[in-house]
Amino acid sequence: MVVNERPQKRMKRRITADLNDFFTFPSSSSPPAATGPFRTAVRDFLSNHALVPPPSSLFPHLMTWQILFRVGDADQLPTTAATDGPDSFPPPVVCLDIVEEDVARSRNVYCDQCRVVGWSGHPVCGKRYHFIIKADGNSIGGYHKPCMCCGDVVHIYESKCKSCNLDASTDDVEDWVYNQLENTTHLLHGVVHSNGFGHLLRVNGREGGSRMLSGCHIMDFWDRLCKVLGVRMVSVMDVSKKYGLEYRLLHAIIKGHPWYGDWGYDFATGSFALTLDAYNLAVEKLSTLPLSTFLAQRRFPSCIRDIILRYQSLSERELLNIRDLFGFLIKLLHDAPKCSSRVDDAMSKKRRASGVLYSWTKSDVECVEEAMVKVLRAVTGSNWVNQRNLRKAIYKGQPSDLLDYCLNELGGKMVADGIFVSSRRNADGDFEYRLEAGSSASNCSSTSRSLSEENLVLDMRFLYESMLHPQTMMKDLPQETRDLAISCAEKLLDCKQFVKDYKPERMSINDPSVTCLLCRVEFTDESEEYASLDPPPELIVLSNATVSDLKLAASKAFQDVYLTLKRFQAEELVDYGGVDESTQVKKLLGSAEYVRVRGRCNAKSGWSKFSMERGIERWTVECSCGAKDDDGERMLACDVCGVWRHTRCSGIPDSDSVPANFVCQGCKSSVSVTKNAGPCKDEVVAKVAGESLTAPPDVR
Repeated sequence: MVVNERPQKRMKRRITADLNDFFTFPSSSSPPAATGPFRTAVRDFLSNHALVPPPSSLFPHLMTWQILFRVGDADQLPTTAATDGPDSFPPPVVCLDIVEEDVARSRNVYCDQCRVVGWSGHPVCGKRYHFIIKADGNSIGGYHKPCMCCGDVVHIYESKCKSCNLDASTDDVEDWVYNQLENTTHLLHGVVHSNGFGHLLRVNGREGGSRMLSGCHIMDFWDRLCKVLGVRMVSVMDVSKKYGLEYRLLHAIIKGHPWYGDWGYDFATGSFALTLDAYNLAVEKLSTLPLSTFLAQRRFPSCIRDIILRYQSLSERELLNIRDLFGFLIKLLHDAPKCSSRVDDAMSKKRRASGVLYSWTKSDVECVEEAMVKVLRAVTGSNWVNQRNLRKAIYKGQPSDLLDYCLNELGGKMVADGIFVSSRRNADGDFEYRLEAGSSASNCSSTSRSLSEENLVLDMRFLYESMLHPQTMMKDLPQETRDLAISCAEKLLDCKQFVKDYKPERMSINDPSVTCLLCRVEFTDESEEYASLDPPPELIVLSNATVSDLKLAASKAFQDVYLTLKRFQAEELVDYGGVDESTQVKKLLGSAEYVRVRGRCNAKSGWSKFSMERGIERWTVECSCGAKDDDGERMLACDVCGVWRHTRCSGIPDSDSVPANFVCQGCKSSVSVTKNAGPCKDEVVAKVAGESLTAPPDVR
């Protein structure tokens, strides 16, 4: 019996039409912001939007939820297209996995990201929520997993792989899930602790392997998601690359902030004790370095001057400094895939070569160009002639500036019917020319060809390495200028930690009976561990609440969030002792936004290991750069005093291994030591955590 005669493709289309759009979720019909703290908002979100795959019961400590999104609006797709045509296919689907990790039963208890961003004093939270979009489009949950040996698909309940006969145990499947939490190829991986503090571990856009989503699409989605979930603060370690370059340096000199700054991520902590003022000053000094400094140096390689002059002549606005030059290059790169006919218009509007054009006659220019074309005609086959050899072949007393101008204008010139001069930049940064068949109607101009995405990227890399990167910066600059540029570039590269504060406590609630308070706790327990415990304040949302309700809500909030506070009981409001339990909170506190409660934990022995995200280890950092805490950079400890310091500040380059013996300068004069040095700080592993910090190789 035929139930439905519509083709299967159209049926799929109806299914995807029911999914939320990745580009707009949460939509205008959804709550625009959280209506409570993250610890409750995330549960409501999962209940309303997510599905639990059936096998999740195998790992209750790694509960995996799933939400499907369509990429694009299905309503905008043609409805009259033939079913076999390309328009009949449904929009692509993106799978968001939310892994709810029970930290007490996890293999990795402590959070290294909290440690290096300055949150190491937070108590360990009971839950971590991982938000993951896999690069292959599949879900972490489900009945099928790849075989650990041959990679073939194995049903989760099968005891052996049918291809290689490898025994498949539950532990193997659990290993695979944990490996997914450490995978660096995910398009998106963010993790949020139950206290609302989170970390954006990686974003991989098109350069990182994404076929549908750009880095901006993924960041827009992540930002909207954090707002609707009531996330408090999110950190990111910016080690992203664009065009193979360190993007935190390139973007900072163009926009004044890192790429993540477009979404409100601000300077958090700088490595090597760098401050926000030092970061901003480095951005300003390096980005405003005048291009005239490079053009005035006769010893500077001519190819650098040629590139700078070339882009100055292409730009409709004056390019005066490094920020202008690289900003223009980025703009051209964004426009390059769309075709560069607009660049030809810019050339005709502004043909500028430092004003020297008017010192020659038109016949002088035509004579030199004709000589260049003759040289190119004499070349056999499809060989390229580089700029230097072409200049030598026609020099014969011609002014050097005239030759430079003609070489810059040679690309794209039509020399006969169907013949034009093609130009490109080789890997060494030199322009090359040859004659090719084509016409002005059927071929882009040489200016456009030389401004193809490939050549623009070559130019970008060449200029970046010559003018920006401290290790490859050209040595022909004045020493004072070069030292300043290197110092500024190193500071920008050393600033990797950025944070966005979502300020969920400022959410707007129209109901006058609802009270929002940030609640801090103090402990009456006499143990030393609770004397140093200082959890961040928790957001409490109450309606028509009494003092008794507030104490009960505060107790429940801190019990839900932190493992070491599972038995916490709020006993009194600080500064409001003796107040009747039935007193209305609004009358008692008025417009106050903060409240402090004092209580007792009565925790079991053994829970002390969850006191801080930094772990149970204790260390002292005192480096010559001024650093007083772990900042994620490589450190080593003195064999005598045990104090940690950066290897770089101790005169050990990052490319060198950690020495077998190390004694700091303060101890060298008083003690002679032969004992082996402690392990490198990056290799220290918390006894319970078993996980060392890995920086996310983000690519956009």
